[in-house]
Amino acid sequence: MKFFVDWLAHPLTKGLDIDHPATTELRREIIRSKPFLRNLYLEWYQALTDPIHPLDGPVLELGAGAGFLSEVLPAVIRTDILPTRHIDLACDALHLPFPNRSFASILMINVLHHLSDPGAFFSEASRCVKPGGVIAMIEPWNTAWSQFVYRKFHHERFDAHASQWSLEPGRPLSGANGALPWILFSRDRSVFETHFPGWRIDSIELMMPFAYLLSGGVSTRSSPPGWMYPPWRGFERLLQPVIGFLAMFALITLRKAGG
Repeated sequence: MKFFVDWLAHPLTKGLDIDHPATTELRREIIRSKPFLRNLYLEWYQALTDPIHPLDGPVLELGAGAGFLSEVLPAVIRTDILPTRHIDLACDALHLPFPNRSFASILMINVLHHLSDPGAFFSEASRCVKPGGVIAMIEPWNTAWSQFVYRKFHHERFDAHASQWSLEPGRPLSGANGALPWILFSRDRSVFETHFPGWRIDSIELMMPFAYLLSGGVSTRSSPPGWMYPPWRGFERLLQPVIGFLAMFALITLRKAGG
């Protein structure tokens, strides 16, 4: 299995240090060079921005280094923990350098499951987001299918039985638990709601059992042509009745009380 995964690895990033800013820069090139994957990100960006309208106020993006949300939402403030060229500010999501109630919303893709202290992030988000504001994120989700895929074909840890929310600090991208969003908002939902009563879980929309895997993501070389994306997503939507067993990702929307 390891030989197969190594063979699929994208030549641009194969063997590179995941936690180095240069790897994030190369991943940005990969996303833009694979039309199927770029279409997937465009759908994700649309899904993230839908819940924030008609909110009035600045929008913060976390983990922006490899993406292109600013092409869809030009006014977004782009941040990443790694200092890369296509961001406005390098900062840690656990220590946001912004005044209280600075933002109407925080958007992020595949960020939460890398945070070493999710509780510290939600405390910072509580401070920085205005009442009625939104956190919208797309994250891995725990299903029978996703467990198989993430554990067999992905380099990141995926442990749905982890007893703690925290991760080893100092590893911004290589440190991860892909099951963490499911742990926070499903397995330990009552604990989350007790610790952070100011945040209401508005919705959890399960999605994409196969599209990201087919795209090859940012780590593998495979990717179908862009024209295949719409029909493939149409096929996936037919699987909605069994999405709870097959989804690999979830669109999670939280809303701050007081709006």
